[in-house]
Parts: sequence; structure tokens; C-alpha cells
Amino acid sequence: MPYLVSAELPPSSAGTRLRALLERPGILQMPGTHNGLAALQAKAEGFEALYLSGGAMSASMGLPDLGVITMDEVCFFIRQVARASGLPVLVDGDTGYGEALNVMHMVRAFEEAGAAAVHIEDQLLPKKCGHLNDKRLADPSDMAAKVAAAAKARRDLVVIARTDAAASEGIDGAVARARRYLEAGADSIFPEALTSAEMFRAFARALPGVKLLANMTEFGRTPFFTASEFEAMGYKMVIWPVSAFRVANKAQAKLYAAIRRDGGTQRMLDQMQTRAELYETIGYHQYEALDASIVATVIPQGMPQR
Repeated sequence: MPYLVSAELPPSSAGTRLRALLERPGILQMPGTHNGLAALQAKAEGFEALYLSGGAMSASMGLPDLGVITMDEVCFFIRQVARASGLPVLVDGDTGYGEALNVMHMVRAFEEAGAAAVHIEDQLLPKKCGHLNDKRLADPSDMAAKVAAAAKARRDLVVIARTDAAASEGIDGAVARARRYLEAGADSIFPEALTSAEMFRAFARALPGVKLLANMTEFGRTPFFTASEFEAMGYKMVIWPVSAFRVANKAQAKLYAAIRRDGGTQRMLDQMQTRAELYETIGYHQYEALDASIVATVIPQGMPQR
């Protein structure tokens, strides 16, 4: 449904709607959606909240996930995903784009762009993906100051503090940091790159009653767990940050190889989304119906024979 008519717009802020979802029983599943079309596809499958990964945003721009994309570039992604889907979106805020004042500016900008939540992490720049080696951590007091700044600047944005400390400081160190971040005003904690079910359980046992976020990324340090398994371990949210992006990239590479090999796309048609399927996903005809001057489109059926 196109959100072009005021009656169709969500009735409350994104942060308020996400908080309501987090008060319901069960674990909230948030797949990564790297653009507006992916957001519509996820919504069509019944997901009620979405995730925007820094790694996916960076890679879609042909850049590594080393904290090099700007806050304004992230806002571009937030606006299209939030506007297309109308769903609450959790956004990867990396290290906050600077210190406390920068974090406050980020929170206001993300909220104005339509974000429901942001997570910021306790790494130093240049940051790395949380599942890579030799990450450099910020002093806990410096990270707590960023969390406090985010909490002070937000209207109703959900502030999630991510800690990457488990790899170098163990679960006890990560828990100690998490407690400081909660005291500073974090609504939730995201322990990154835990490597076993026991680590996930131990972290949750140490922070009873805290809404915890689990990251189920592929090709990283975390074994495969399902949403229900994370829920049983004490987690309230789970993200699949780059999964859709990885699948789309694999398919795209196959297409380019086929064109180069075959001189055309004739062998790839059965793997393509059709024009009709695309138009259904983006609500093409619903947009047309809003303007009486547009003649309704008739979609060509199949491919003409030569």
C-alpha cells in the first residue's frame, strides 16, 4: 500500500510502535532490508519490524564496513525503508559518528528520517564488523557517555547499546560494560559475536529482565540458531542483517555471468521477478489510481516471440 494518503500513514511514531511490539510475548524478528523494495518484500511476508545493517549499506555502495559511510548517507537508506514499508526500523549507528555531541545529532537525524531504534557500539574507529578479529574497544566510560547523549537527545527512539567486548574481555567483561550502558540510559543491549549457546545463556542470566538483541549473521562467529532458540535463551529481538543482501548479490552475479557468457538474459528469465510481480510489490496500480490523469497500465504478458 503506498503511504501517499494521510489516512494510510502509521498513526504513531516509529519508536512508539516498536516499543509496543517489544511489550508483546515472544521474540521480535527483524530481517535486514537494504533498500525500499526489500522492505516491501519483508513486509509482504508478515514481518512487523525491519533492520538496516551498516555492512549492507556500505557494501551496496561498494565500500567496506569500516565506518566510512556518513550519517547523511545512512539517512537516505532510513527514509526509503521506513517510507516504503511503514514499519519500525532498527538502524545500525556504528560508533555514533563521533563523540557525545555527534551522537545527539545522529539520534535527531535518524529519528527525523523515520527510524524507530538505533544501536551504537563500543568500538573505536576505524571499526570492523563485529565478527572479525582484533577489534579495538572504547573505554566503557566514553561509551556510556555516548549512550547518555543518545538517551537525552531522542524523542522516543529506542536506544540499544552494542558491546563487542566478549571476544577480548569475556562474558564477565561484556556484562560489566552492558550494566554501565543500561545505567547510562540504554533501553536494550546487543552482545555481539557470541560464539556458543552457553555464552548467549550466560549473558541473558546475568541481565534478567533486560531486552536483549541477538545477531544471526551468516559466515561469522555465531553458530546457526533459530528465532525460537534465541527466545529460549532469553532474547527479545533477533536480526538477520545481511542475509537478503547476500542472496540478492549471488543472484545478480549469476545474471551478469550469464549475459557475458550467452550474450543475453534468455537463460535467466525463469529466475527473474516478472514485471507483474514487481508492480504488485511496489503497489504500481495503486499509485496510478491516485491520479486520474494517468491511464491505467496494461502489463505485457510474457515475452514476444521473434
